[in-house]
Amino acid sequence: MADMFAERASDWDSRPVPMQISEGVVRAIRSAVRLSPDRIVLDFGAGTGLVGGRLAASVGHVHAVDVSAAMLAQLEAKEELRGRITTHCQDIVHAPLPLTVDLIVSAMAMHHVADTAALMRAFYEHLRPGGEVALADLDAEDGTFHPPGMEGVFHAGFDRDALGGLLTEAGFVDVRFETACDVQKEGKVWPVFLVTAHKPG
Repeated sequence: MADMFAERASDWDSRPVPMQISEGVVRAIRSAVRLSPDRIVLDFGAGTGLVGGRLAASVGHVHAVDVSAAMLAQLEAKEELRGRITTHCQDIVHAPLPLTVDLIVSAMAMHHVADTAALMRAFYEHLRPGGEVALADLDAEDGTFHPPGMEGVFHAGFDRDALGGLLTEAGFVDVRFETACDVQKEGKVWPVFLVTAHKPG
């Protein structure tokens, strides 16, 4: 599979939209879930580590998962994250990791996965009993956030009720939504949600 982010990885951290989103999502995650040195975190769609890298000092370890080797290479080059983050370049929906974690975080990655229901089930299976998710993405939009015909974009954001239903079907409880941040792009405002939920246990 081609690396959709190969040409964008080198300057990703300097792009204003990813910076806006990651800062807003990290703030929302910090206020919504418990971060502590005894917690192991999986960052889904970790990219260059804009979210997982900011959380790494507050948790025991971060497993950064992405299908873009170029983006993960940028993360691996960050000296300050050495020993704090382990990278995994794979599709965990079809090739699960041989580990379970206490918390799964994600920012703007779910719309790149065609089968959202399968992704929710994969998240559930990667969590220890009592673990939780904190997932951020665009609210349902008119399809203009991304350029027309952009490869690998399967969803124009998400309807909160529909996504909450998929989380519940996967086995999650205590599903809660909030607006993590509003992103300014090309003169428009795009709301980004954070949904949290627990695996019973």
